Amino acid sequence: MSELQADTTALLRDLIRLDTVNPPGRERPAAEHLYAVLEAAGFDCELVGAEPERPNLVARLEAQEPGDGPALCLLGHTDTVLATPAEWTHDPWSGDEADGCVWGRGALDMKGQVAAEVAAAVGLARDGWRPRRGTLIVAAVADEEAGGALGAKWLTEQRPDLVRCDYLLNEGGGTVLPWEGRRLYGVCCAEKGIYRFTLSTDGVAGHASMPRMGDNALLKMAPLLARLAERQPEYDLTPEPSAFLAALGGEGDPAAAVRRAGAQDPRLAVLLEPMLGVTVAPTRIRASDKVNVIPSAAHLQVDCRVPPGLGAQDAERRVRELLEGLTYRLEFDEQTSGNRSPMQSPLMDFISGWIEEQDPGALVVPTMLPGYTDSRSFREAFPECVAYGFFPQRHMDQFQTAPLIHGADERIDVRDLGFAAGFYRDVTVELLG
Repeated sequence: MSELQADTTALLRDLIRLDTVNPPGRERPAAEHLYAVLEAAGFDCELVGAEPERPNLVARLEAQEPGDGPALCLLGHTDTVLATPAEWTHDPWSGDEADGCVWGRGALDMKGQVAAEVAAAVGLARDGWRPRRGTLIVAAVADEEAGGALGAKWLTEQRPDLVRCDYLLNEGGGTVLPWEGRRLYGVCCAEKGIYRFTLSTDGVAGHASMPRMGDNALLKMAPLLARLAERQPEYDLTPEPSAFLAALGGEGDPAAAVRRAGAQDPRLAVLLEPMLGVTVAPTRIRASDKVNVIPSAAHLQVDCRVPPGLGAQDAERRVRELLEGLTYRLEFDEQTSGNRSPMQSPLMDFISGWIEEQDPGALVVPTMLPGYTDSRSFREAFPECVAYGFFPQRHMDQFQTAPLIHGADERIDVRDLGFAAGFYRDVTVELLG
């Protein structure tokens, strides 16, 4: 095991042992631990935030000589989702190292990446390295799992001077994906927007003891739910998934790509399809407030994700096509546009070259995240910033890791910790000299 891999592994185990489940968060001990590690290596560190117990850590290493140069930010969040210990093989806050992995909540999302970024930065600084140009920023923020209001959003709005950057590396991509005998490493260049809506049906109230007396609005939801279960909206191929398909040698037909993926492995289709257009997922339904009253209205809440560049009109058009012939009312409850960064950049060039060197024959492809990360706050605050999601992992593939994120027995192969830390070390030297 290399020294860098060992340092990353030890740091991750320390971070996992600090319970930062959000809510309530309590990220301060994790931020203070990272502060001490980075400050000892020569970084200028600050803890800033809206709430004392939930600070954001920002550590900066400036160039030896003043002058122009890019700012590179290695970003991560220190909070996690909850975990139920009874469902785990190892306690989720043990940080156990077993079977070649570090186990615990946050190993993948995303204390593992935080540990790799910090270990890489600290390793360089301890060896006497300083940027020849520009600035290295390491930011470990709070509150991502609850939307980032106290974390990246607060930081970019209230203290942009600390985190303004030209290049950003964050979560959202990098785990190897097997595809038709090839190994793909996705770089997350875009994230979907959120256009949640409510479908409503109407009826006539009545006493539940006489089912035919009223007009049950809840039963009118049945055909809507059935239609939503049958299929997703038609595809809208936007630039990132189009480039993904082109890199695979596809003909640009998303339906054909999904069929090819499903024929190879049904799990591939599940991962691919959300990139190809608007998606809808019914998640909540409510009707009568009393069990003995036939409801006069029923309401179905739907989580709708929309590619960047498309908006509410596109989402509504696709939904109405999907539900054609059915009776309902539609009202949007939340509208947040998607976000993206250019697919071509010096950072992308380096990623491609680095992967080719480390894993010959593997392919780097742009991807779009169906959800969103803290990258959206940086893209909004700093429009010229090139922000990518990239945490390279080659020993556990995406089929293995995807079910573990937010799930039981979350873990990461220690070899991937070293692999990722090596990337963050190398990209920092390449961009900052």
